[in-house]
Amino acid sequence: MTINTFPDYKTLSEATANLIIDVLKQKPEAIICIASGDTPLGVCQFLAKSDQKLFEKCTFVGLDEWVGMNENDEGSCKYGIYQNLLIPLNIPAERIKYFDAKAQNLALECQEINEFIASKGGLDVMLVGVGMNGHIALNEPNTPFGIYAHVSDLEEITKSVGQKYFTKDTVLTQGITLGLAHLQEAKLPILMANGLRKVAVINVALTEKITESFPASIFQKLEHSIVMLDLEAAQKL
Repeated sequence: MTINTFPDYKTLSEATANLIIDVLKQKPEAIICIASGDTPLGVCQFLAKSDQKLFEKCTFVGLDEWVGMNENDEGSCKYGIYQNLLIPLNIPAERIKYFDAKAQNLALECQEINEFIASKGGLDVMLVGVGMNGHIALNEPNTPFGIYAHVSDLEEITKSVGQKYFTKDTVLTQGITLGLAHLQEAKLPILMANGLRKVAVINVALTEKITESFPASIFQKLEHSIVMLDLEAAQKL
C-alpha cells in the first residue's frame, strides 16, 4: 500500500485521474471500474475533458448500484457515471458493462458480471471511495473479504448518507456490488478520500486492525494498492 497526499481536492482528483490515464497509455484496452458519488466526481470530470482517443479501446465496468434503479434514475450510481463520464466521453454501449439493478434475477446479474470480469483477466483499475462505516462500494461491514459480486443489505448509515444523491426521500434497502475479491485481484486498486469527515474513517482503515467488520481495512493487505488522500483526510495518519 502506497499512500499519497495532496494539498486540496483539485490536485487530488487530477493526480488520481492521471493514474488511470497512465494505465490507458500502457494498455489502451484496459478494463476500468470507477466509483460514483462525490469523492470521484473530480476524477470523472478531469477524465471527461481528456483526450478522447485514450478511451477508444477501453471498457468500463460498473462498481455498484442501488437495487431497483438504473441510469434513468437521477441519484443512481449509474446515472452519475453516465452523466459525468461515459456520455461526455462518448463511450458506446458495447464497451460498458454495468449491473441491471432492476433485473428480476439479481443473482444472474452478479454471475454475468463476475464471468465478464474473469474473461477479461480481471480489472486493470478499480477506483473506490470509502463510506462512513468503512464500506467499500456497497460491501457493508462484515462482508467476507473473499466474496465476488453480490446483493447486500444496506446499513442505516448507508441509507441515510445515500439520500444526498436524491431530490426527495428515497427508499434504499439493498445494493448490488462488485466484491472485495475483485478489489484484491484488480491490477491497480485505488482508494480515494478527501475532507475532514473522512479523517476518522481513514485512520481506522489504514492504521487499525484488518477486519471484515471494517471493509476498507483490506487496503492494508494490498501491497500493490494506492491510497490517494487530501491533507484534510490524511491529518491523523
